[in-house]
Amino acid sequence: MNDDLDPSLDLAEQVLQLLQAAPDGLAEYALIQQLKAGHSGHLPNLPLTDKLVLFRTHFLLFNALYRLRDTLWQQQAHLLQISPLCIQLLPYQPGISALSEHDALRDYYLNLDNLRDTDERDVERLLASFWTRMQGGEEKQAALGLFELDDEKPLDMTRIKHRYRQLVSQHHPDRGGSTERLQSINKAMEILERYYS
Repeated sequence: MNDDLDPSLDLAEQVLQLLQAAPDGLAEYALIQQLKAGHSGHLPNLPLTDKLVLFRTHFLLFNALYRLRDTLWQQQAHLLQISPLCIQLLPYQPGISALSEHDALRDYYLNLDNLRDTDERDVERLLASFWTRMQGGEEKQAALGLFELDDEKPLDMTRIKHRYRQLVSQHHPDRGGSTERLQSINKAMEILERYYS
């Protein structure tokens, strides 16, 4: 979008204009780039290579998105899908409970103290925590896959221990199983204990 955005509009209204022109939605980065190209005065006009600038830009955009989502829902105009990979206006559908459930992310982004009180060290900790969770999530999914446990039934240590005993019995070397398989099962159990104990 080459046209300048109307400077009298708040960031949420500018975002709405851009999303209306992109029916398939936009990734967060593309939306930020279009806002900057349209000379939105609401985002820092600094390179996103600085982690604190990146955090503040992201925070301001998501604050605007959650405010916009609330407004559009109250007006019964649209359902706003918010995800870093796809921000999209969807048709309003009465009866969808998405906004009636408690949304911790919404609470976080609508509290401007979180923007004011976050410094560069906090951003470093947030990024480190994110990557730890991402790596741990893959490890956890691999362990659940080895145990052949799905998320359909609630997972707890009782169910995990029961499945562990079944697998150990089935794959124990004394019963024709392999030592390597048993070691994998034990390692998976260690991982799942960290998440479910």
